[in-house]
Amino acid sequence: MTHTFSMSTEADTHPLRRRYTDEALRYLPRLFQMVDRNPYSETYGCFDRSYWHYRTMDFPCGMCQEFCLPLALAYSQPFPDNPYHGVERVRELALAGADYARRSSHPDGSCDDYFPFERALGALVFSLNACAETALALDDRRPEILEFLARRADYLRAHNETGRLTNHQALAALALHNVYLLTGENRFRDASAAFVDIARSWFHPDEGWFQEYEGADPGYQSCTISFLARLFKKSGDAALLDLLNPAVDFCWHFMHPDGSYAGEYGSRNTYHFYPCGFEVMAPHNQRAAQIADQFLTRALPARTRYFNDDDRMCAHYLYDWMLAWADFSPVRADTPLNSHPPFQKYFPGARIYVEKTAQYHAVLSLAKGGVLKITTGAGPLYSDTGLIGKTHDQQVVVSHMIDEHKVTADLEAHRLCVSGLMCARKQKYAAPLTQIVFRLVNMTLGRFAPNFLRAMLQKILITGKSRTVYRFTREFEFHPGRALITNRMSKPAVSPPLTSLHIGSDATSIYVANSNVYQRSVLLPWRELPVLREQLNMANQGQETVLVECGEHNDDENMPAKKSDCAR
Repeated sequence: MTHTFSMSTEADTHPLRRRYTDEALRYLPRLFQMVDRNPYSETYGCFDRSYWHYRTMDFPCGMCQEFCLPLALAYSQPFPDNPYHGVERVRELALAGADYARRSSHPDGSCDDYFPFERALGALVFSLNACAETALALDDRRPEILEFLARRADYLRAHNETGRLTNHQALAALALHNVYLLTGENRFRDASAAFVDIARSWFHPDEGWFQEYEGADPGYQSCTISFLARLFKKSGDAALLDLLNPAVDFCWHFMHPDGSYAGEYGSRNTYHFYPCGFEVMAPHNQRAAQIADQFLTRALPARTRYFNDDDRMCAHYLYDWMLAWADFSPVRADTPLNSHPPFQKYFPGARIYVEKTAQYHAVLSLAKGGVLKITTGAGPLYSDTGLIGKTHDQQVVVSHMIDEHKVTADLEAHRLCVSGLMCARKQKYAAPLTQIVFRLVNMTLGRFAPNFLRAMLQKILITGKSRTVYRFTREFEFHPGRALITNRMSKPAVSPPLTSLHIGSDATSIYVANSNVYQRSVLLPWRELPVLREQLNMANQGQETVLVECGEHNDDENMPAKKSDCAR
């Protein structure tokens, strides 16, 4: 059930609503530090402080120009206790940010993110949407800005990217629709619909998830929902609800009892949580209201939300919080998310299993070789990103790469098993010589074939796999108050022994810009497996079991976090 306020003013003054902007406004001083505020500077309006201030970069990051949108919203929206509302200097800097995006772009309207001439679609759609939203919020119809937005949108119409990242396609659709609203040109509205069709083709309707590289990533899915929900609100296209409702239902399984969300069990290892889409969807889906309320009542006050606060990324969720305030729904959840009874749910396409007992909430990714997170209302209990070890010849081997692992699931017995080959961990770093060579490639081949270069980098850093001869099997049994994890390994007799072996609590091996950020679970300890390592080295096979126990407690909304509640 849901509760709807009888008058819109009740929603306007609801005490939970301002929690979005109270959090957002804490970041505004940082943004004023990041932007070049000097109108006489050639980089006036640039938000890439490493470029204009430290001068440690040789090109400006186009993604950073999306930071103009939080300034535009702070100026234009009457957030509670907003000291920036109506301050002319804030408006000037927001417009300067959009103008620098124009001046720093390539002649075709594209921009770069991580290297020169990259023409990155991600940076393009994030900055295009932010600049268009800024123009709409500030009623900026300067001819040079409209020409720039149309030029960038025309580039987007004609180009896509390698790899399946549905959140980029969804944001492209939203950005193009915003350009349509500014220009009235039907080609942008039509292109928006074409990008929605791509997102739809990468959607798994039976399970409700969007493709992110090699599988489902609940974190990025919250981004996709936010973008498509905003598009639904602006366009009135009811067909988007056919995507949004099952997508919300999928996300509902990954909002944890303590208010944290997602994790390394996703295909891209993210903790992303964008609340705006759930606010837009709350009148249409009771689970969306539950998710939004869980964030507002648990994640924000208890600081269990994720933190992605470096200079490059901190504005991603900042403007989404502001938009969530603007789109705050009068429909709230009648019952809290934590009140739902125990359940189990297996998504065979995503190869993700969820179990909720009276004592804990567990998410297991079999696609990633058995990555497991167990959370209680008091906080994270157990985080397991799989086996990670080092061989005598210094190779690091891991079990958490997405692969065609053998998977069995006995749901009646609450027992699941995954087995496969461990992979060598990817560890590619820059060095002076390689950077010189890379820049030469950027200026030659990469200048004319950016997607080819991007595909090569994706293969090296993300989707490519170096399988080893070390084989693993992990079996998981879930009981009401405990979980049992049995780890087995085997290797050929001639292969090097292991010098160390652990279960990592937050280990990752692929490159994802928005991974390896902070959520409380990263502070859980890594577990050494000395018995398994010794048996493997002595007999070429071994086994070791880990028991995770959780004491009886109540998952009530007001339950205090006590270390004594759970024994590990």
